[in-house]
Amino acid sequence: MTHEKSDHIQMQGPLCPIPHHLTDTVGISHGSGGQMTHDLIQNVFQAQIGNQYLAEGNDAARILIDQLEGQLAISTDAHVVSPIFYPGGDIGRLSVCGTVNDVAMLGAKPSFLTAAFILEEGFPIKSLKKIISSIAFSCKEANVQIVAGDTKVVEKGSADGVFITTAGFGIIPSNRQIGGQFAQAGDAVLVSGSLGDHGIAVLQARGDLGFDSGIQSDVAPLNHMIAELLDAIPEVHVLRDPTRGGLATSLNEIACQSQVTIKLDEETIPVKPEVRTACEMFGFDPLYLANEGKVIIILPEEYVTKALMTLRKSPYGQMAMRIGSITQENPGGVLLNTAYGTTRILDTLSGELLPRIC
Repeated sequence: MTHEKSDHIQMQGPLCPIPHHLTDTVGISHGSGGQMTHDLIQNVFQAQIGNQYLAEGNDAARILIDQLEGQLAISTDAHVVSPIFYPGGDIGRLSVCGTVNDVAMLGAKPSFLTAAFILEEGFPIKSLKKIISSIAFSCKEANVQIVAGDTKVVEKGSADGVFITTAGFGIIPSNRQIGGQFAQAGDAVLVSGSLGDHGIAVLQARGDLGFDSGIQSDVAPLNHMIAELLDAIPEVHVLRDPTRGGLATSLNEIACQSQVTIKLDEETIPVKPEVRTACEMFGFDPLYLANEGKVIIILPEEYVTKALMTLRKSPYGQMAMRIGSITQENPGGVLLNTAYGTTRILDTLSGELLPRIC
């Protein structure tokens, strides 16, 4: 498998000695493709995420996949979160985990990533190193490698520090069929943990809460937990990470894809007290807040207990709950049975609740 790139200068490996004369901030010359570009790539990027693929110094990675069986899962994502650093995570960890999780939602095993960085002139090298360190840590946790990349620098004021675009690649076993279009009447709906943590953590980092809530983002790679779930229960029908738009929007997408109705029980949906308090103060609904370390699972009813036991073995699934069921009545919508005994229609999020959340 070859990932083609149009730009000549990439995350080049140590093909020849490059002197270390890195400045304290990113300069416009770091995007020139010349000596300063090579210096930045070797002494910041390669120093922490270098591997045999990047070390070849080519414009694309050539990856041998022995006896490929199944299908290739590919995902791409752009990350513009503001602020860059927030409680529990940063743009580097987000860029890896977000893409790893997107690939894993098809039941694939994520293996390789590409990454492109747009840096603003004047961005501190110290902060860039911190981001790359976070990327390296997250790649190691997820057991994936960044095999190709690109770096561009724009003039001061033309960006907001750093933007990262990633692509992810993984293999779906030939006997696996998972997707939003496969939910069936009689299925159960599970979620792997508490909702809204990421949205409130980023809001807190912006100073919009006016107090320190102690809430941490849930950003995490879920591929190992998902792999264990699928090994235990191959019959899973749907996996979906409820990122922008939250649980309600993600379930509406699935309901439309599968032409089913999803019924939820409000009292079973896990939301941390701190998140619920923040939502009540600012008029947010936790069902629409972004998550970056949660997964929705839809599977036949008879596997619910086994699935919950498997999920709760993972540090990222300890608050897993069964939250609803699938029916064929009035297909295409999501209904919430509230704690007051009423039924509420959950629509898709309209507009932008929290801009630049991921």
